[in-house]
Amino acid sequence: MAKNDGQITIKKYANRRLYNTGTSTYVTLDDLAVMVKKGENFIVQDAKSGDDITHSVLTQIIFEQESKTGNTLLPISFLRQLIGFYGDQMQMVVPSYLEHSMQAFTEQQSQMREQMNKAFGDTPLGKNLQVPMQLVEEQVRRNTEMFHKAMQMFSPFMSAPPPKETKKAEAKDIDELKEQLRALQSKLDNLG
Repeated sequence: MAKNDGQITIKKYANRRLYNTGTSTYVTLDDLAVMVKKGENFIVQDAKSGDDITHSVLTQIIFEQESKTGNTLLPISFLRQLIGFYGDQMQMVVPSYLEHSMQAFTEQQSQMREQMNKAFGDTPLGKNLQVPMQLVEEQVRRNTEMFHKAMQMFSPFMSAPPPKETKKAEAKDIDELKEQLRALQSKLDNLG
């Protein structure tokens, strides 16, 4: 059976070759990466046992992508934190949190691109996404802090909550970010 509800079946053989049953062709990990980017839904099965090995193949694709480009999406600190959650009582929460965070990030990224295109079009300023990307990085930092705080609530053995000075500094950072957003909006308004 090649497809199951729009899902393509990829068979992985002992010689490590991958066979796309939908197209009746052999594929590579790069081909699978392209399929992922296109949003194609597939499952990878061990050809001999029939076991679902999609997770390990996708992990292998990530490893190869990280090795090829030299540009890593997964910083070492993130990998260390992720490894630290294995065997932890919060291990069950991490996958859904990461899935929701990536979904929110994707939605925010799409909205930001739309806003930039509406505001600047194909001008050089529109192509320079440094300021908006800094805002996204700030949002990621905040999401990470919120996740850490959520973990503290569920785990009494994690570090104590931050002192009042840290909370004051966070409030100051938020105020500064709001001011930056106001300034950016003012610039956008002046361009329109």
